[in-house]
Amino acid sequence: MRVILMTGKGGVGKTSVAAATGLRCAQLGYKTLVLSTDPAHSLADSFDLELGHDPRQVFPNLWGAELDALMELEGNWGAVKRYITQVLQARGLEGVQAEELAILPGMDEIFGLVRMKRHYDEGTYDVLIIDSAPTGTALRLLSLPEVSSWYMRKFYKPLQGMSVALRPLIEPIFKPIAGFSLPDKEVMDAPYEFYEKIEALEKVLTDNTQTSVRLITNPEKMVIKESLRAHSYLSLYNVSTDLIVANRIIPETVTDPFFERWKNNQTIYKQEIYDNFHPLPVKEVPLFSEEMCGLAALERLKDILYKDEDPTQVYYKENTIRVVQEDKNYSLELYLPGVPKDQIQLNKTGDELNIRIGNHRRNLVLPQALAALKPAGAKMEEDYLKIRFTDAVG
Repeated sequence: MRVILMTGKGGVGKTSVAAATGLRCAQLGYKTLVLSTDPAHSLADSFDLELGHDPRQVFPNLWGAELDALMELEGNWGAVKRYITQVLQARGLEGVQAEELAILPGMDEIFGLVRMKRHYDEGTYDVLIIDSAPTGTALRLLSLPEVSSWYMRKFYKPLQGMSVALRPLIEPIFKPIAGFSLPDKEVMDAPYEFYEKIEALEKVLTDNTQTSVRLITNPEKMVIKESLRAHSYLSLYNVSTDLIVANRIIPETVTDPFFERWKNNQTIYKQEIYDNFHPLPVKEVPLFSEEMCGLAALERLKDILYKDEDPTQVYYKENTIRVVQEDKNYSLELYLPGVPKDQIQLNKTGDELNIRIGNHRRNLVLPQALAALKPAGAKMEEDYLKIRFTDAVG
């Protein structure tokens, strides 16, 4: 299955690009699903018809769906939700309040991952296009496999074993005092089963032969800066970007003096997009005179984006992580375009290298060849962070 994730700053037009890409894929004969994981769904507006949680056919070979986090929660997290509700009610909260608070913040992002994994495993579709949340939320979603792996290995798995072993001994004493039961095996197993699904999906997300991110941007200073940060953070998580879409460019045919300054600024920022994202390919999309709603409008956008091309092709293969050996020395090279070295923090603990850039952190499990070595310096060179490793004894 080909997986394409569309992301970008809120309001740049990623939903329209996702819908038009799905339309082109369907016309080429691919069974295609466009899935919106953005809590503020607008995919139905793009297709100009109602969509729900389950896929609905909108065109021959094309289906659309908008993630309902509550339905995913009940199907994947029901036992945990019911237990948390029980605990909150025992502490005096009313039924409705307890049920609302049992839905933990950020769960909709996790369910987006699980839904992706389910469609991938079922293999019903040839192409899965994700109309994702704005970049900040999408990046948290993509980092979940990495972050959850650390918590599960270091914290949750030992706690799970202790809980199952001690529950028969403690429950008779605990329940009369607390007013609720200790979590049973079903409740304790649910988070780990959830984690296993997310961990399996990480292999799909980081395989640049089948999964790509396409960054949608506008020729505006703030939007370009966020897109550049997103590109760097995606590389940090070893997720490949294969295409940049520069959207809403004012056409040359617009000669009204009111837009002259806008057009001049866009000329400058458009060149910045080409320069800063090089060697990634860039596709330009004009600002249309009407909303991108309905199949007729999406047909126009699709023709401009792809013409006779196949959108499922990998436009550019990024090698975001590589290990280089020179004589007996090794270096780990991470593709982090546009990130100054002074914004990067490194720390090695055991066989893990902790990399922090701003608010984003990755715990990278090192290859066996590097795990026994220690970092001996780092430098930025041609957008790669090159970390040298030496023998710990030497």
